[in-house]
Amino acid sequence: MTTEGDALRAIIEGERLVVHFQPIVDAGRRTIHGYEALARGPEGSPLRSPVRLFDVAMHAGLLVELDLLCRRLAIQRFVTLGLPGQLFLNVMPATIVERDFREGLTLRFLHEVGLAPNRVVIELTEHMPIHDYALMRQAVAHYREMGFQVALDDLGAGHSSLRHWSELRPDFVKLDRHFVAGIDQAPAKREFLRSILDVARSLDCQLIAEGIETEQEHRCLWELDRGLSLLQGYFFARPSEAPPHNVSHLLPAHATPCQEPARCACSITRAIAAVPPDMPVPALVERFRRHPSLRCVPVVDRGRPLGVVRRNAFLMLFTNPFSHSLYAKRQVRELADTQMLVAAADTPLAKLSQRVTAGDDGQQEDFVIVDGDGNYRGMGNIVDLLREITAIQVRQARHANPLTGLPGNILINETLARWLERGEAFTAVYCDLDHFKAFNDAYGYARGDRVIIAVASLLQTQADEADFVGHVGGDDFVLLLEDASWRDTCRRILEAFAAIAPDFYDDADRRAGGIHLENRQGVETFFPIVSVSLAARPVPAGTQDMALDIATELSDLKKQAKKQPGNSLFVDRRIR
Repeated sequence: MTTEGDALRAIIEGERLVVHFQPIVDAGRRTIHGYEALARGPEGSPLRSPVRLFDVAMHAGLLVELDLLCRRLAIQRFVTLGLPGQLFLNVMPATIVERDFREGLTLRFLHEVGLAPNRVVIELTEHMPIHDYALMRQAVAHYREMGFQVALDDLGAGHSSLRHWSELRPDFVKLDRHFVAGIDQAPAKREFLRSILDVARSLDCQLIAEGIETEQEHRCLWELDRGLSLLQGYFFARPSEAPPHNVSHLLPAHATPCQEPARCACSITRAIAAVPPDMPVPALVERFRRHPSLRCVPVVDRGRPLGVVRRNAFLMLFTNPFSHSLYAKRQVRELADTQMLVAAADTPLAKLSQRVTAGDDGQQEDFVIVDGDGNYRGMGNIVDLLREITAIQVRQARHANPLTGLPGNILINETLARWLERGEAFTAVYCDLDHFKAFNDAYGYARGDRVIIAVASLLQTQADEADFVGHVGGDDFVLLLEDASWRDTCRRILEAFAAIAPDFYDDADRRAGGIHLENRQGVETFFPIVSVSLAARPVPAGTQDMALDIATELSDLKKQAKKQPGNSLFVDRRIR
C-alpha cells in the first residue's frame, strides 16, 4: 500500500510540483515590486495543498529535499516567465542551516539560469521554531554576503516572531494577515500597525502587508501611512502559474485617494449593530448588560438613523424597583436621543473634532456615521477621534522639514496626488534660489538658514489660504496654486523677494550688488544678490498625469527657469 510519504517521494523524484506566483504590489510607484513563489502538489493529488505537502515532508524526513526542489523550480519558472522585480523564495529555517548553507545550492540554481542574487529575497517561514539563533544569524549573514536579501514571513503568527525580527534584522517583514483583515473596522489594529511601522523605520526594514482582500482594507492601509506601500493579497491578484507583469489593472482608481491619510470619519468607524425603533426596552437592557463595554447603540429604521441610546443615561432609568414595570411595554424609540450628532463618512477629522467639541452638554462623545446617501454606516467616539488626530499630527511632524516646519517630500507627493485626484485645474510651481550656495559659503550656514526661513515665511504669506506650500529641502520649495490666481501669486512672490533679498547682505556687498568669491575652479567670481526662480507647470482639469510625472517635469523646468537672470517666472508652454 502506497503511503503519503511514498507519494511525496515520487513527486520529488518526478519534479511534479507546480509553481504559482503572487505579485507584491508597490502602491506608491504603481508597479510590481516582486513575486512570492508558492509551490503546489500535482492537480488532483491529496498533496495538492502546500500545508499538507510540507506536513508530510516533515514526517517523512523529506523536508530538505522538498524545500530545495521548490526553490529550484521557482527560480527556473521565474526566469522562463520573464517576471520583473524580485523573487521571494519561501525557505524553512530548518533547511537554511543544512545542505544549502553548506553547499550554496541556491546560488548554483541562480547561476544556471542567469539570475542575479540581488533579485532574490530569502523569505523565512515561521511554521517551525528556530532553536539555534547563533547558527541562523551566521546563515543569514552568509546569504547577505552572496547578495541576497532576507524577509521574515507572517509577523505576529507562528513561533517567536518578534525575536526573529530582533535577532535576524531582515530587510523585509511580512505582516500576518490577521492584522490586515478588517483593519478598516478595527482601530486597535491600526494602532498596532502604526507601532510596527515605527519599529520598521527605526530598523531600516520594509514592511509588507499581506492578506489584503477588500477595497476597504486597501484604502485604509493606503490612507493610514503612505510609507506602507508594499502590499499583497487576493484584492490585487491570486497566485497563478501565469501572473501579471504590470499593475495597471491591479490598482483601482483610488490608489492615490483624495483624502489625507486617516483624515476622514470613515477611518474611525466602528461597526455597532443597530436596533430597530420598535425593539422592546427590556431587550435593550439585556443587551447592555451582556456587553459591558457597549457605550452607545444607534436606532435605525430602513437604513436611516433615528437616534441613539446612551448606556449611562439609559440604565439610570432602571435604578429604582418600579422602573422595570414602568418601561416593560415601551419601545426603544420613546427613549432614544434624537439630537445626536451625525457625520458623513467623508467628513474631515479636523471638522468633525470641531463639531464634537462645540457642544457644551457633554453628550456627543459618541456619534453616528453615515454614507453619502445618509444611510447608517457605523458609530464613532471621541477617544478614537482624538487618537487619529494625534497620529496625524505626529506623522505630519515626522515628515515636515525640520528647519521650516513645512510639509516635506512625502507630504508634498501625497498632496500633489490628492489635487490630481480632484480633477480640477491648478498650477504646480517649483521655487529655487539662485546664487544661494555662494551666499552660504560667504556668510555661513546660520545666516543661510535665516534666508531659508524667510523664504518659507514669504511663500506662506503670499500664497492664498487654499494653496499649498511644501519644502523639498535646502533652498527648494514646491507650491500648488489654485488655477484662477496662480499668476498673481507668483508675481507677488517675485516682488516681495526682490524687496527683502538685499537685506540679507552686509552693507558693502549690498552696495556692490553681490559678493566676490572663488568658484570651484579657484577663480574669483562675482555672484549677484540672491534671486528666486519660479518654474510653473499648469495642470489642466481632468488630466491623466501622475504625481511622479509632474514632479519629474518640475525638476526639468527648474533648470530652464534658472537660465533666466534675476527674479523670474518660467512657464511650461507645452501646457495650455
